[in-house]
Amino acid sequence: MPSQNFTTTFTVEQSPAEVYDAINNVRRWWTGEIEGDANEVGDEFSYRYPGFHYSKQNVAELVPGKKIVWHVIDAHLEGPEDPSEWTGIDITFDIDTTPDGTEVRFSHLGLVPEFECFESCSSGWGFFVNGSLQRLITTGEGPAKPPWA
Repeated sequence: MPSQNFTTTFTVEQSPAEVYDAINNVRRWWTGEIEGDANEVGDEFSYRYPGFHYSKQNVAELVPGKKIVWHVIDAHLEGPEDPSEWTGIDITFDIDTTPDGTEVRFSHLGLVPEFECFESCSSGWGFFVNGSLQRLITTGEGPAKPPWA
């Protein structure tokens, strides 16, 4: 049975180390206000986009060039009846070498179609992961203005 978690994948020419470093540099590929760091296991950082989103992540796992896991310890999403839908779920990045380059597989574990925010959150992750992060990895440039701004 296929997973219902939100997952997206892309492949780039850059090395797994370059991809890993770019993912951990959240200030370079997220828009909004970021406090804290994501460099070591146990680090915490928060993301705020006023009027839309607040979340606080704990860096749960770091395997250089291979895997990153953030555990959402607090969240407040504007719009859903339950604004804390993200609280307690994980965000993962799996980095693999393939014949075509370095594959990045992003998953928001627990972000499922039953969540009221699934459509808008999936669209947001599409912008950040397939747009901003991929752009940072391939060009060294950060995000463009998000479509909802």
